[in-house]
Amino acid sequence: EQVEVLILGAGWTSLFLRPMLNELHISHAATTTSGRDSTVAFKFDPSPDADVGVYRALPPASTVIITFPLKGSGQSAHLVSLYRKAHPECKAHFIQLGSTGIYTADGWNDENTENYDRTNERAIAEDELMRECRGTVLNLAGLYGGTRDPKGFLIRVAKSRDQLSAKASLHMIHGDDVARAIIAVHQKLEQSRHLNERSIEEGKRWVITDTHVYDWWELAVEWGAKVREMERKKGGAGCYQNAGDLDYERWVGELMVENGVRALPRDKNGLGRLLDSRAFWVAHGLWPRPG
Repeated sequence: EQVEVLILGAGWTSLFLRPMLNELHISHAATTTSGRDSTVAFKFDPSPDADVGVYRALPPASTVIITFPLKGSGQSAHLVSLYRKAHPECKAHFIQLGSTGIYTADGWNDENTENYDRTNERAIAEDELMRECRGTVLNLAGLYGGTRDPKGFLIRVAKSRDQLSAKASLHMIHGDDVARAIIAVHQKLEQSRHLNERSIEEGKRWVITDTHVYDWWELAVEWGAKVREMERKKGGAGCYQNAGDLDYERWVGELMVENGVRALPRDKNGLGRLLDSRAFWVAHGLWPRPG
């Protein structure tokens, strides 16, 4: 049975996306590798002799969302080709969920920035999807919401003063806003189909953030006490054994003096990579909401 949206890979994103699709009465199906929780069993096989029959088990859809990373040359075209071979009557549009990690240059980066890391394996696959399949790429900032508490990011990236010293900017996006962004692209595509027009989504890359640039030093001061408490509550092998030594407030104060930083947050010019996602939100007539 045909659906409007097919989600390839019902992972963390689907926890936000599927309830929103239900609320909007948008028909959809989703896959997992095991077929659990009323999903379709599907596992991407990048080999040249992959079985097209696996794709015939998937429903035809207007929009297909690829949530797992495709890498390098050939994988995007391979997946799209097999799906279209299995459903020749279906004119599906493909959306790849990517990462803003392909943007490595200091200063402002947006959807038109050309000096992203073109050697990045995910960027190569994304470029192929846009170029050869006219697909859409949503490069997502750091994901949070639900079980993903952004405070947990801090201890993963900075367990020492030296590690914190090297941290500059952070960009994030809440799962609810990821879902809203995906649905907005789908609805734009549907509108263009009805009008028999080419959509702005075809062959397009968008940067998706909550429009904030966060300063890691400021977050370390704000989250420090909560992070130490979180680690103490974990206990056992799952916690950082030296949580009491995570003196983020003192480290930041010393770094401010050493680097001539008068107040937090630091000036944007000193935060390295900066992401500008305004174009996406303007083009789709919505703005991210606080998480």
